[in-house]
Amino acid sequence: MQRFSNSKIATRTAFAAAVIAFAVPVLAQSDGLSMLGKLTKGEWTVKPRDGAPERKICVRTGQELIQLQHSERGCSRFVVEDAPFKVTVQYTCPGNGYGRTYIRRETETLVQIESQGISNGLPFQLAGEARRTGTC
Repeated sequence: MQRFSNSKIATRTAFAAAVIAFAVPVLAQSDGLSMLGKLTKGEWTVKPRDGAPERKICVRTGQELIQLQHSERGCSRFVVEDAPFKVTVQYTCPGNGYGRTYIRRETETLVQIESQGISNGLPFQLAGEARRTGTC
């Protein structure tokens, strides 16, 4: 029978804890966003609830719905939640602010969106729905 000293057990326990501690953030930062990939591709109309003008966007991957206030590339993203019917993503655009967007899928052609943050030095908030309205 093999015996382990207390120091070997402590070392193995610490190693296992370190592996778990480093694995959890990597899993949380996964950019899978599988729910968005299941949305129907094409032209979508975003209709804000506050009466602001509607806008049309071309959805190819679904991820176009995340940064409605920040259209530039090069923003970093952190996936907060990636569930079958909802996603939450926090992003930062160097030199132009940041945002946090929550998207809930009702169907493959209808989602509810809530987004807020800072763009061009000013706060923004968007609550509305996006619906597929055609091809692009």
